[in-house]
Amino acid sequence: MKNTALDVQKHAFSAADRLLFDANIWMYIFGPQGNPADWRTNVYSKALADLLRVGSVIFLDVLVLSEFINRCARMEHQILARLGQATEDFKPFRDSPDFEPVAKSIRSNVQRILKHCTRIESDFVPLDIRATMDEYESNSSDFNDLVLAALCRSHGLALVTHDADFIDHGLTVISANNRLLRS
Repeated sequence: MKNTALDVQKHAFSAADRLLFDANIWMYIFGPQGNPADWRTNVYSKALADLLRVGSVIFLDVLVLSEFINRCARMEHQILARLGQATEDFKPFRDSPDFEPVAKSIRSNVQRILKHCTRIESDFVPLDIRATMDEYESNSSDFNDLVLAALCRSHGLALVTHDADFIDHGLTVISANNRLLRS
């Protein structure tokens, strides 16, 4: 299924927009990979400011929030481990007092995200799990991506993502990723 791909830098957001931000977008804006010198951080931060200014609605699903939290924790651990400030194994680090400031930082960023979002259910119960697993098996898509694509289709949400894995999911995709924009 072909996507409708829109350039996030040219899209005129409006109050009628119903959006779901993928975890990678939240990572660029509020995660450890977010870096003011990174063009993606700038592009998606500006888009967030623009859409909030005009009253677009951002929906948040627990899968996206979970991916954000878990990825932030692991990235922070990798950074600290490279600096010699954490054990190489994640689980002992997570159980140590050294994890407390990481968890507090993640919590603060989750609160910032929640401030801008309306929560939505992942629609697991009505999801055709057999068809989703068939698609998972046939094209090596990430399972969470398939669930998010189904959620967007069932609720008429545009997906804001930088993940090229979302090519051909039959969605309206808003992105700065040229690979998605060319699809």
